[in-house]
Amino acid sequence: MADIKSETIQGGRPGSGAHRVVALCGPYLSGKTSLLESILYATGAIGRRGSTRAGTSIGDGAAEARKRGMGTEINVASVDYLGDQWTFLDVPGSVEFQHDALAALAVCDAAVLVCEPSPERVAALAPLLKVIEDHHIPHIFFVNKIDSAEVRVRDMLAALQSVSTRKLVLRQVPIRNSTKDGGEETVGYVDLVSERAYRYRSSGASDLIEMPAEILPREAEARREMLETLSEFDDTLLEQLIEDIAPEKSLIYRDLHDEFGADKIAPVLLGAGDRENGVRRLLKALRHDTPFVAETAERRGLAADGAVAAECFKVLHQSHAGKLSLCRVWSGALAEGQSIGGQRIGTLLRPFGQRLDKVASAGAGEVIALAKVDPLSAGQTLTSDGIAPTADFPAPEPPVFALSVTARNRNDEVKLSGALHRIVEEDPSLSFEARGETHELLLKGQGEMHLKVAVDKLAGRYNVAVETATPRVAYRETIQGGTQQHARYKRQTGGHGQFADIKVEIKPLPRGAGFRFVDRVVGGVVPRNFIPAVEEGLIDYLKEGPLGQPVVDLEVTLFDGQYHSVDSSEMSFKMAARIALTEALPKCKPVLLEPILKVTVAAPSDSTPRIQRLISGRRGQLLGFDARPGWTGWDEVSALMPEAEIADMIVEIRSVTQGIGTFRTEFDHLQELVGRTAERIVEETRKRAA
Repeated sequence: MADIKSETIQGGRPGSGAHRVVALCGPYLSGKTSLLESILYATGAIGRRGSTRAGTSIGDGAAEARKRGMGTEINVASVDYLGDQWTFLDVPGSVEFQHDALAALAVCDAAVLVCEPSPERVAALAPLLKVIEDHHIPHIFFVNKIDSAEVRVRDMLAALQSVSTRKLVLRQVPIRNSTKDGGEETVGYVDLVSERAYRYRSSGASDLIEMPAEILPREAEARREMLETLSEFDDTLLEQLIEDIAPEKSLIYRDLHDEFGADKIAPVLLGAGDRENGVRRLLKALRHDTPFVAETAERRGLAADGAVAAECFKVLHQSHAGKLSLCRVWSGALAEGQSIGGQRIGTLLRPFGQRLDKVASAGAGEVIALAKVDPLSAGQTLTSDGIAPTADFPAPEPPVFALSVTARNRNDEVKLSGALHRIVEEDPSLSFEARGETHELLLKGQGEMHLKVAVDKLAGRYNVAVETATPRVAYRETIQGGTQQHARYKRQTGGHGQFADIKVEIKPLPRGAGFRFVDRVVGGVVPRNFIPAVEEGLIDYLKEGPLGQPVVDLEVTLFDGQYHSVDSSEMSFKMAARIALTEALPKCKPVLLEPILKVTVAAPSDSTPRIQRLISGRRGQLLGFDARPGWTGWDEVSALMPEAEIADMIVEIRSVTQGIGTFRTEFDHLQELVGRTAERIVEETRKRAA
């Protein structure tokens, strides 16, 4: 393989010690963390493989991840393999924590998409695969758990091709033996380039064996398909196939390297991460084909001219180390005590799971944590010119789930605000806001589990216990009829008294018109300087009408009144205005208004009928559906839905879409709500007020 291009490419070559970064990504339960554990063991980074079930793995080491047995944030581990330096980024599989996956993909040289040998679950790869392909990230499919596969590899390959726009290249075919119960088990594989057969061991490198005679026809067919795919990009190989000339292995390796680096093909490898099966074959493929840092910087349009450039892709807050900015160094070198762009570099730390190892310097390609560079956050790059946003860093998805949070101890309210800022800086797909209409503090995110983990972080890392509740809907109320009202406010105390007398006419306005005040006073029956006080009193009352909600869409006309030259004041006319509405609005047939949102649900096309039934069952009005722009095999379903029906809708959407469906909303209009639902809301509002 001495003639393959990876020996002379810009930025490094295998065995040169250059540092490369690989993201391990894939759906929840695909086995990424077990695969990372085997990679660390195979490269000698750890002396014993840990277990995710036992809570002894390097990955998923955070307390929140251990508690749930699932990834909740990026896990980082750097290793040495055959003279090369590697950093593996094991990212969460759940779509609720996908922003960490997107951040890791932004800074990696290549990605390994880990999937189970189940065609039915291939659709779960779509969201990540779309990002990978849109950004032209070289990627390998690793079909995990192959030892227990019950499906033919060719069927799995066809399923993967249905969601991939890149040509798939199968690199191995499995060797299977019959079992006592009449089934089959995968015991090894044939490498289609070298045409060598290997038998898996329960641990350690596979054994080279003589190729079984029964596998020869399938191996020849699969190898022919691999070569035909590669020949689409190489005229020399195409000519050799046409002339029935056996191509040199070096030519095949070169084509695999070139087309992989150019993101024209996606190799498919087989293995079982929890048993080390296929792990060394994966490592060798990565070693020979993964681009180096300069090539990745060029792909992303980043400067790699030797000047220092470090991109932050994740922030961590540690009780002992303070703020850590997790960065990829694109060029130049960082050293402790160095000043760059007006920022002094403090301690440099290399993450390895939950461990942080202090280092003196970090060079191009490395992933490093910078301690206490407080201005540097995810999505920003530090250079000699200072800190600037990274143009193509992924933006967080809009929130789809929210909880109302209150500090369990009222003395912790200030501490809660600071803790929320920190967890949002760690995970920008979280957000929080004070909702004035309902007087609540809302924590928003990508799903129920996402927010439960955030609440656990508040309690466990920041010692702020919170109570959570479903957010209240910002209802409004309006009137259906009009009336005239005479109101007098008169108080007699020692000295000056209080006096104001007004007559107003009230009538409803069209939906969305808001509140309108009209002054039709003539003859000075209400002095001009008191009229603004009347309007102020009206507005003050409209914050909470007879049904307990803010009142909208009505007009109040002031047309008559009286005043006293001594006892009248702005306050007395303001009080008279409140009395007028207090007495008048119950006569105007008040009615509750609920907010109606326009909802757009994105889901795989085979889930569209279930999504439509879900929407209809939640008082939704379907507007139609269409293909999701830029997404093969996905639809967008549009509907008008009451806000009250959307609070937990994402849970049901995810349950019918293998966990990958999502939605976005925008306010559309207010709609009258009557009947038992309205009565219940009014009663609940009165109880809260009491």
